[in-house]
Amino acid sequence: MSTTFPAGASTALAERFRGVRRRTLELVQPLSPEDMMVQSCPEASPAKWHLAHTAWFFESFLLREFQPAYQAFHSDFIWLFNSYYQTFAAFPEKRLRSSFSRPPLDKILRYRTYVDEALEKLLDSNPGPDVLARVELGANHEEQHQELLLTDILHAFYTNPLRPAYLVDAPAPAPAEAPGPIQFLRFEGGMQQAGHAGGSFCFDNELPRHRVWLEPYGLAERLVTCGEYVQFIEDGGYRRPELWLSDGWNAVQSHGWNAPLYWSGDDGDRTIFTLRGEFPLAALEHVPVSHVSFYEADAYARWAGYRLPSEFEWEAAAEGRLIAGNLLDSGWLMPLPASEMAEAPPRVPQGATLLPETPVAFKRPWQLFGDCWQWTASAYLPYPGFRPLPGSLGEYNGKFMSGQMVLRGGSCITPTAHIRSSYRNFFAPDARWQFSGIRLASW
Repeated sequence: MSTTFPAGASTALAERFRGVRRRTLELVQPLSPEDMMVQSCPEASPAKWHLAHTAWFFESFLLREFQPAYQAFHSDFIWLFNSYYQTFAAFPEKRLRSSFSRPPLDKILRYRTYVDEALEKLLDSNPGPDVLARVELGANHEEQHQELLLTDILHAFYTNPLRPAYLVDAPAPAPAEAPGPIQFLRFEGGMQQAGHAGGSFCFDNELPRHRVWLEPYGLAERLVTCGEYVQFIEDGGYRRPELWLSDGWNAVQSHGWNAPLYWSGDDGDRTIFTLRGEFPLAALEHVPVSHVSFYEADAYARWAGYRLPSEFEWEAAAEGRLIAGNLLDSGWLMPLPASEMAEAPPRVPQGATLLPETPVAFKRPWQLFGDCWQWTASAYLPYPGFRPLPGSLGEYNGKFMSGQMVLRGGSCITPTAHIRSSYRNFFAPDARWQFSGIRLASW
């Protein structure tokens, strides 16, 4: 986290805070109250819970800490909407969140307003750097939940027998030409710096900046497409144990995997479910494959004769490059083909301002940021000299540094302001419900 702020930072952070809070409400506008109660898998949370928890974060770690006279909105909310902070308060089991019919939605929305009004007063009081740093952390925390909210809604709608679309009547991407064989960009390697370089916000797990040694390597210019992944399936990829890590093969057998999550049908009758509805695979053939686990990404790389990059190889290639691409701000909410230019559709959800009013063109630097989070071969571990945040916030990232793999680059539902080259996302190697895809590497 940055703790030094220039003049005028309070005003800029207030605007960022308002924009983030507003976008969360925009994201739930296409949902009914019933939609917001669904928790379709253990990893997911109901949209209503996301609305409450993000308010809880600001109340718990900012208002109650820096405003001595602040009165909590409701005493039960202090523990009810805690996620996993063991040192802060007790909390209900995550799997029970869909049973929280009370408090009702209108009370959750009043809770958000109550917290927002208190935050506005605090920001108007010429707060010091500790307060500003916590506001910045809270805004980034809420952006993480914006991404999780859309991820969870996609899974909820997929498990609904009606397969409703989040964006109703939204078209698929226009047909794209086949991208041609994957080309690899070569990097010399050598001694490199990894981790956040300072001067702006970062999470504690991006620090400290440190040296890493990289052998020469190649990094694919684009992500693996759905059409390319079909070839892996048709070549018996899910039936060949020699391609899989031992735990990965166990996952294939125990879960019955035979295709990425959200794929239905087989052979020439495959479909893919997206936030824009269900489309034939043929319409998305050149779109990056998404919703694959680390195990599947690793098996595909072996089958193709390549490997997954380390997180440090990815970061060295990405550092200093333009943060541009198919991220949440483009409005597509699904991966797009790796073309030099693409346009965001003019359509918006009814009553929302999430998507652009007019098409927005964006440049993508060889599909480095956006579309899909990219699995790396790196385990999620602390950097040399890592120190978690003090107090309960020390549980934010550090406690998960076991049994997880690192992903880089952001996805089609990651806010542009949220991503950077040093950002470390992490999930269990069998997780598939996130927008996770495949970038290959070579020696």
